[in-house]
Amino acid sequence: MRRFYSTQPLQPQTDIQLEGQVARHMLQVLRMQPGETCVLFDGQSSYPAELLGGRKDQAQLRLGAALPVLPPSPVQTHLGQAISKGDKMDWVVQKAVELGVTAITPLYTQQGDVRLKPDRELKKWQQWQQIALSACEQCGRDDLPVIHPPQKLADWLVAREEALKLVLHPHLTPAGLPAQPAPASVALLIGPEGGLTEQEVTQAQSAGWSGLRLGPRILRTETAPVAALALVQHLWGDWTN
Repeated sequence: MRRFYSTQPLQPQTDIQLEGQVARHMLQVLRMQPGETCVLFDGQSSYPAELLGGRKDQAQLRLGAALPVLPPSPVQTHLGQAISKGDKMDWVVQKAVELGVTAITPLYTQQGDVRLKPDRELKKWQQWQQIALSACEQCGRDDLPVIHPPQKLADWLVAREEALKLVLHPHLTPAGLPAQPAPASVALLIGPEGGLTEQEVTQAQSAGWSGLRLGPRILRTETAPVAALALVQHLWGDWTN
């Protein structure tokens, strides 16, 4: 069933009016008709909803009883991803959300080719937030991950307080994850197309980050976060349920 995000808090057995982009998508793109049903969620809970009517960018819906909530993954994951060219960053945001990421911070690194001016940075940040929201609608997530504004790698490193901090690099040892009990939170650092510099890797390790190498092959910057998040969810997340 189609799912839509509501910026308004939802309550069971009530009527609600949606406006703007979500209403236009319902009425003009999907051409939903009165009597058709969908699911609305507000980042806390979700509800079945019947379309009562609408026009252009306004839709009236009636909510039913709350649906069972899909809980977030038991391990919180914060992905620090070097900003890459083209639509690679968009793809990373989408797939990371599908894999249960808790937060994403786009990063400026020494060998990263992308340097956004303030106005462009704001537009890209808003775009990544919308991509994350659409991914939640598609994959059935009831919780919304946080998409932080882009920042410099050095600033992000010193602010990390996750229980396990992993910097991915194709030439670091050990090859696998360090042996430890299931952590409550994990931070993952992924470099750009040209990789992290030795200085950046050393800086991360000096700040308490462990090296992680995923297998014998060098992964692309957009492949590495998918592989790492899948591994984290398999070992400590909700993939065992």
